[in-house]
Formats: sequence, C-alpha cells, structure tokens
Amino acid sequence: MNYVIRSIRADEWPAAKELRLAALQDPVAHLAFLETYEDALAQPDSFWAGRAARACEGADGAQQIIVEAPDRRWVGTLTVLIEEPGTTDWAGYSVERRQGHVVGVFVRPEERGGGLTEVLFDAGLEWAWGRGAERVRLIVHEENGRAQRFYRRVGFVPSGLVVPLSGKPEEKELEFVLERP
Repeated sequence: MNYVIRSIRADEWPAAKELRLAALQDPVAHLAFLETYEDALAQPDSFWAGRAARACEGADGAQQIIVEAPDRRWVGTLTVLIEEPGTTDWAGYSVERRQGHVVGVFVRPEERGGGLTEVLFDAGLEWAWGRGAERVRLIVHEENGRAQRFYRRVGFVPSGLVVPLSGKPEEKELEFVLERP
C-alpha cells in the first residue's frame, strides 16, 4: 500500500473542501452526513479555512485524517472530535467522560474494498487514545447498513442510545461505541 495516512495541515483547506463536497455527492450521503452538498457549497472559503484549522495537525480538540494516494489525491478521510465530560454534545446529550467522536467518514467509491477505511480508523483511534479518550463513539443512521456492518467489524458495538434526527423525528441515528483497550 503506497498511500499516506496523515493529519491535514491548516493550509490544505481547499483539498479538504473538495473531498467533503465529493463525500456529499455520494449516493448514501443523505444517510451519512448531517449536511447537504448545496449547503456546503454555499459556505465561504473562510468557513473551510476555519474548519481545517480546528482539525489540523497539532490541534488538540479535533483531528482530520486523510488518505493520500500515490498521485497525491486525497481519497479518504475521517475526523475525530474530543468531547469533554460535563459538556453537551451536538445532539444535546450530556458527555459523561472524555471520549472521541468519529465523524465525516468517507472513502471515494473507486478506492473502497482495499482496507483504507480500516487504516483510517486505526489512525483515528490511535489519535483519540493518545489524547486520553476513554472510549470512541460514532453516530450512524439506522438505515445505513453498510456503515453499521463496517463499524461492527472494527469492534464498535451499539450502545443503545438512539438519537432522533432534527427535523425528521421519524428517522433515527444509533450510537456505536468502542471502549479503550
């Protein structure tokens, strides 16, 4: 495997933007992301620059990790956020312990099936454990079977927490967790 797995640099926001826009055009984007392509496309460059700066190499609260192909194209990504005890998460639930929260998982369709997602997860978990996370979690749409199967395969299990989607109470997201080894 001649791919490079690494954290982004703040000045690489244009590439981070391009990869996010590609992710939002995936056929299951409506199940995988809480953002639409149109909304993301409308964001100014300052939004993308700020987003990259908050999750770049050396940042403590978040890290965006990418897979760079031999031709230097970015072909996959995930971001890990650190959630602190005593705070409230994006869905309004209390955070009880220091934990990582995996978001924005995407590998370009033509690169899937070769183990890149596993390598991304290994890097994300290593980063979270290195920052004292007691567990890592992620939220997955109840109908996103492909993602759920992958998360189970790499050790995540459903916690039992069900999160109703804002504006779509008939749709639910499920929390999956992985305890620190």
